[in-house]
Amino acid sequence: MQVSMHEFKSHLSSYVSQAQSGKLIELTSHRKVVARLVGVPSTDNAGVSCLLAAGTATWQGGKPVGAALKLQEHGKPVSELVLEDRG
Repeated sequence: MQVSMHEFKSHLSSYVSQAQSGKLIELTSHRKVVARLVGVPSTDNAGVSCLLAAGTATWQGGKPVGAALKLQEHGKPVSELVLEDRG
């Protein structure tokens, strides 16, 4: 949709809402496109939520498998390994 700068300024919130819902808004000056307004997708469906919605992942509400893993108590501390690596 092409919109003049004057029209855009007059109805700013309406055009921003339209862009946010996925509509591409092209701003014109003297009938030439000078800018495009593109909405930013909502972050609510990012990451795990997106996988769950797509059916790629499932969750029954419990803790993730592997949450009960324990680290080994023997071996060198990480700080010592870093100092050795630095030389």
